[in-house]
Amino acid sequence: MKIGQFSDTFLPVVDGVGRVVSNYAKYLAQRCEACYVITPLQSGLYKGGLPYDIIDFCGFPVPRARQYHAGLPSIDIHYLRRIARAKMDIVHAHTPFVAGREAYRKARKKGLPTVATFHSKYYDDFYQFSKSNTLATAGSNLVADFFSKFDQVWAVSKSTADVLREYGFDGSIEIVENGTERKTPDPSAIQAATEHFGLKENPILLFVGQMNWKKNIRRILESAQVLARKNYEYQLVLAGQGPSEKEIRELAETLDLREQVIFTGHIADATKLDGLYARADLLVFPSLYDNAPMVVREAAALNTPSLLIRGSSAAEVVQDGENGLLAENTTEDVAARIAWALDHSRQVQAIGQEAGKTIPKYWDVVITEVLARYEELIRFKAQTAKK
Repeated sequence: MKIGQFSDTFLPVVDGVGRVVSNYAKYLAQRCEACYVITPLQSGLYKGGLPYDIIDFCGFPVPRARQYHAGLPSIDIHYLRRIARAKMDIVHAHTPFVAGREAYRKARKKGLPTVATFHSKYYDDFYQFSKSNTLATAGSNLVADFFSKFDQVWAVSKSTADVLREYGFDGSIEIVENGTERKTPDPSAIQAATEHFGLKENPILLFVGQMNWKKNIRRILESAQVLARKNYEYQLVLAGQGPSEKEIRELAETLDLREQVIFTGHIADATKLDGLYARADLLVFPSLYDNAPMVVREAAALNTPSLLIRGSSAAEVVQDGENGLLAENTTEDVAARIAWALDHSRQVQAIGQEAGKTIPKYWDVVITEVLARYEELIRFKAQTAKK
């Protein structure tokens, strides 16, 4: 089987979608005749020694979000020649934007079966850029229209599917979860992370993700201030980079948290990140934006439980007090739940063990399901074409 994965974000961009596509490509390439990643060209895009092929088209940074790239595949002659030569049996779009529309163009031209995965709350992104409910709603309607063109539509969780329906999509949606790597806590990785990031013996609260206000990071910092005023000893590690990093650092200073907060920036070394997950006592992830965040699964794979917001899409996999902790979206309740965790370390460790048993779904299992779905859709498309 030859597969095209189309995405507007890819490594070295480390957002959730880019990482998902990277794992799809990695595991599919091990089991398929060919796997292609079609994505905009960007600085640092690594191409050497990979088991899959990257076909990039001319790209440029997105205004006000320069870690992301858009592109113009229709005018890139080199790209058009390469994509024309790439033989595919199925195309999979992970975005409703430039790369996704290129997936639809390629499929339509060659009569290929199509899959599109809905990953993100695009209304929130449109609103963050436009500050207009009208424009954000119009953009969401266009997203729903895009997905309606595909043979099969996937969502990464039930709540994610509900979001797409809110945008006006009324077709069938299949739930295909994201995966995570199989991991075990490595004492040497924990020690390396402890030394590299200057961690003390205090409990470690961890956030991993974009430094972006849409991740509800203000709630984390305000809760950390409440804990500091109550004389709790802890370190808060904020791991990641993003467009709001400067303002987030300034807020940490304003809240007098310079002794408690560590900013790591982007962590490219997976071993250090795994060591940080395993060293952490609690992943604090109060995002209302994320649908099925990989960080919750990655932490759980290393027996670290998460604190999430009750009713959020991210919280779909958590039973409060069993395999994670839930809080209301208030500073008082988030701080109170963290305080409980700091006061009940043994219970939290037991919750982390249960998280490790119940939350992760591993990529090899996910890709087996994905391949079965691809094969079924290819057969169905071929049968339909004969009629």
